[in-house]
Amino acid sequence: MKVCTVSEMRNADKIASERLGVPSVVLMENAAISCVLEVIGFDSFTVLCGKGNNAGDGFAIARHLINRGKNVKIYTLFGEEFSGDGKINFDILKNMSVPIYEADLETLKTDIMLSDCVIDAVFGTGLHGEIDGKTAEIFDIVNNFANYVLSVDVPSGVDADSGEILKNAIRADKTVTFAAYKKGLLLYPAADFAGEVKVSDISIPKSVLSDIKIETTDAKMAKSLMPKRQENSHKGDYGKILIIGGSVGMAGAVCLAAKSAFKAGAGLVKACVPEKINDIVQKTVIEAMTESVNFEKDITHITDMINGYDAVLFGNGIGREPFVCELLEVVLKTAKVPIVIDADGLFALSKKPGLLKFCGENTILTPHTMEMARLLGVTADEVEGKRFELSKDFAVKNKLTLVLKGNHTIITAPDGTQRVNMTGNSGMATAGSGDSLAGILAGLLPTCKNAFDAATLAVYVHGKAGDFVAQSIGKTSLTAGDIVDAISHILPVEN
Repeated sequence: MKVCTVSEMRNADKIASERLGVPSVVLMENAAISCVLEVIGFDSFTVLCGKGNNAGDGFAIARHLINRGKNVKIYTLFGEEFSGDGKINFDILKNMSVPIYEADLETLKTDIMLSDCVIDAVFGTGLHGEIDGKTAEIFDIVNNFANYVLSVDVPSGVDADSGEILKNAIRADKTVTFAAYKKGLLLYPAADFAGEVKVSDISIPKSVLSDIKIETTDAKMAKSLMPKRQENSHKGDYGKILIIGGSVGMAGAVCLAAKSAFKAGAGLVKACVPEKINDIVQKTVIEAMTESVNFEKDITHITDMINGYDAVLFGNGIGREPFVCELLEVVLKTAKVPIVIDADGLFALSKKPGLLKFCGENTILTPHTMEMARLLGVTADEVEGKRFELSKDFAVKNKLTLVLKGNHTIITAPDGTQRVNMTGNSGMATAGSGDSLAGILAGLLPTCKNAFDAATLAVYVHGKAGDFVAQSIGKTSLTAGDIVDAISHILPVEN
C-alpha cells in the first residue's frame, strides 16, 4: 500500500479525473460507500460536515445511510455554501427533502450522545490553520460524548502530512482513508487520534500512484522477499554470521541476537565476545560457535576474521568504552561483507560521525529515536516530527540502509526509497527487543537480494512475531525471549 502526501494525493485525484476520465464525483461516491460499509452495523448517526470535498463525502455517506433505513442527523459547521462535487451531494439531499442543520452546541451534543456513531467529515486533508473557537468546542463534544467515531480520510484537526495536532482534533475509533495512507496517519501524535486505519480503494488506477516511493509492508511483500531454500543444500548456503558484541552484564544481548539469527535461517553463527562471558554465551546458545577476545587488544585478530563470514553484526551489548570507536573504525574499513550496526555500535558512531564515510550500501544502521537523534545531533522530538524526511536525507547522504525503529518503523534504502512496517505492538518496548531484530536482520542478510530487502523482511518478521506473542499472552508480559521463540511461527512466509 502506498504512503503519500496531501499534494501527491490531490495530484493523483486530478490525473484520475482529468487524464484517465474517472469522474471526481464517482471517486467521491466510491469513498462514501467504503465508509458506509465500515459502520453498517450501527443504527443511528450524527454526520458532521465542514466544507469542500470532505463535506461532500459526508453528504454522500448520509444519503447512503438514509437509503438503508438508518436514523441520520446531518450538521454543517460552516454554513451551506458549497461548490463542485460537495455541492452536488448537498443538493441531492436537499432534493430528497432531508433536513440539514447548522451546528448548535447543545442540540448537537444531545444528538451525538444519542447516536451510535458520529461521522467526522469536517476537514479531512483540507485543513488550514489551527482549530479554535466554536469548532474546537464541537470537537471537544465529539471526543467527550460520542459512542463511536468514524473519520473520513483523516481525523479533523490532524495535519495529514506531519502528523501534528493543530491545537485540537477529533479522536476517531476508525479512519477510512482513500487510495493510500496519508503520511501523517503513520506518525505521532496523529496515529493516536486515527484509531484503526482502513485504506479503501475508490477506483483510482494503481498506475496513477506508481511513482510514489513510500509503501507499507504486508504479508505478500514479505513472502516475495523471503529467500528460497533448496532441499539439496548445506549450512554454508544460508550464511555465516559473525556477531561482535557483549560485555560483562550484557551477555544477553549477544545471546538474543545469535538465537534470532539462527531462527531467521542463518546456517552458522559465531559470537566474538569477551572471555568473561564466553561460557554464558556457549551454554545459552548451544548452536553457536564462540571466540574469546579482548576487544581493546585483539583488534587485528577480530578484523582478520571478518571477511571469512557473510555478514557482521556489530555492537550488541559491547559497551561504551572509547576502544569501541577504534574497533568499529577498523571493522568498517576492513569489511567487504554487509554490516549491521546496532545498539552500542550506534553510540560509538555518534561519538565519531566521521566513520559514516566508511559505510556503504551494504551497511545497515538500526537506531531507535534517541539513537537517531544522537547521530544527527538533534533532539528526539525533532526526529519524531520528521521521521520520513530525516530518514531519507540520512540514508541518501551516507549511501546506506537505515532502519528507524518505532511504531511504524521506517526502512530507507540508499536511493531514498522507503517502506513503512505495519506489524508490531507496544509490548515489544522491552529490553532485548532490538537485539532480536538485529539478529533476524543479520541472519537474513546473506540470502536476501540486498540490504534494503533484508531489513524490510526482518522488521516485518520481528513485528509479526511480537504480534503473535501479544495475541497469546498479552502485551504486558511480553519479553524479547518470547519474540525469539515466536519467529518460527512467523516464517511460514517462506517460499
